[in-house]
Amino acid sequence: MKLNKALLLIVAVCFCATGFAQSSKELKRKKEALQREIELAQKNLNKAASGKKLTLGQINAIKAQIRLRQDKISTINSEIKNLDHQITENTHKVQNLKGRLADLKKEYAGMIRFAQRNRNSYDKMMFIFAASDFNQAYKRIKYLQQFGQYRKKQAAYIQGTEKQLSSQIVVLDKDLKSKSNLLKEEQTEKSKLDKNRSEQTVVLNKLSKQEKQFQQDIKKKRQQQSLIDRQIQAAIAREIAAARKKAEEEERERERIAAAKAKAENKPVPTASKPRTTSEALRSTPEAAKLSDAFEANRGSLPSPVATGYITGRFGAYKVDQATAMRNGVIFQTSEGAAVRAVFNGTVSSVFPQFGRYYVVIIHGEYFTVYEGLQSVSVRKGEKVTTKQTIGVAGTSDGVPELGFQIHRGAVAQNPESWLAR
Repeated sequence: MKLNKALLLIVAVCFCATGFAQSSKELKRKKEALQREIELAQKNLNKAASGKKLTLGQINAIKAQIRLRQDKISTINSEIKNLDHQITENTHKVQNLKGRLADLKKEYAGMIRFAQRNRNSYDKMMFIFAASDFNQAYKRIKYLQQFGQYRKKQAAYIQGTEKQLSSQIVVLDKDLKSKSNLLKEEQTEKSKLDKNRSEQTVVLNKLSKQEKQFQQDIKKKRQQQSLIDRQIQAAIAREIAAARKKAEEEERERERIAAAKAKAENKPVPTASKPRTTSEALRSTPEAAKLSDAFEANRGSLPSPVATGYITGRFGAYKVDQATAMRNGVIFQTSEGAAVRAVFNGTVSSVFPQFGRYYVVIIHGEYFTVYEGLQSVSVRKGEKVTTKQTIGVAGTSDGVPELGFQIHRGAVAQNPESWLAR
């Protein structure tokens, strides 16, 4: 009974350790990804800071670096918590194994003392012949045989337990060393974070000196973005209008055929259908409805439009130059010459140039994805694209590689961060 309990405890501890190991592996991957993004942010920051004039790209790169550094510290803290759990579990396991080993050795010592008292053949024969009847004598013979086998098993089990204990102590030492290394890494990242914040202070001081020029640049960018947003909304509106017109024409044709059939059969003519909603118009064909459902089913797991990069501009209201503005998507800073990828299967709805850059709109049933500020494009209107297919190359803003990305359901802008996989 004691043995079964000990085995169950060991299995349970091993199961927990496996869970922690998996979680630790995920955290390690996340930390490595964040480090790559931090290095890319530093590269973009160096590029943006090489000019004498302060740029929005430089400010965004510093902000991104601080945010990524904070995320990395948070990930390290999670790793440390995981290790603390593992250390606690492994400490309990070591203590349980030590206790079990002590019990086994005590039990084995008793068997050895018994064996010494009955170590010669004469003693064993006397033990058997002292039985009151044949059945008891037979049982004593079987007992002596089983006792010898059990003693051998116990010796092997003691050796196995000692080996397991030694192995578990090595694991525990490794966990403690890993925790020490993580604490050092956390301290290093905190020092780097302080340095990043100092850099941010320097940039903000520089901003106060160049405020007038910076305000003019911001105003110009906002005007340009406002024009681009109107063009994107117009392109989506045209697609919705075309879909609605086509759906209504098909509906009228069906109604005409139904009315002619009703007249021929001397039945009441069916009433006209209601006007189509945007969603109904964009889902009017089985293919479009299927594509819409597939796109929606992938919410939270769509690939990023760039293989490497980090978000510097978030969706929704944001403050710039003491004024509140709205952003219909997100802004990625990426690597130089980065390929821009379609995030899902669809059809290119629109490609248009503006301010020396290209803008691509792809339709996915009732959903639209928008790719802003491309240096070049490799697709054309009406072309079908597949998930992760390259559609162009990211452009630059203030000398920093950048891509704007939007998702719309019909004419309504969505937050891309809730749709994209991390």
